[in-house]
Amino acid sequence: MPRLKSMDDLRKLREQVEHEIQSRTDTGTSITVGMGTCGIAAGARETMQAILRELAEREIDANVRTVGCIGMCHREPLVDIEQAGHPRVTYGNITADRVARLIEEHLKQGTVVEEWVVGRLSE
Repeated sequence: MPRLKSMDDLRKLREQVEHEIQSRTDTGTSITVGMGTCGIAAGARETMQAILRELAEREIDANVRTVGCIGMCHREPLVDIEQAGHPRVTYGNITADRVARLIEEHLKQGTVVEEWVVGRLSE
């Protein structure tokens, strides 16, 4: 995190955090990208950038965050999608070129992309 040098910097940080909290509360949508060294080596940075671009282009408000390795290195890049009232779905091998379909089918249509699922965790 950059050093805060003024009250204006603090206000901007506060607004950013409030927006993130509000998007989590309002949308109930959270996307987590595995960014351990194994994920990065498999293309997780590009996947993360593609997710952020796709969400912005489609004007979808979601909380996007990163985590380290969870031990399924052979299935990286891993992406979890959590939506209020639905089980958390973990997708494997989500390269940047798969992101548009993932966002369209899972977030827009509400359909799980079954062939990419590596796990589900109910609430």
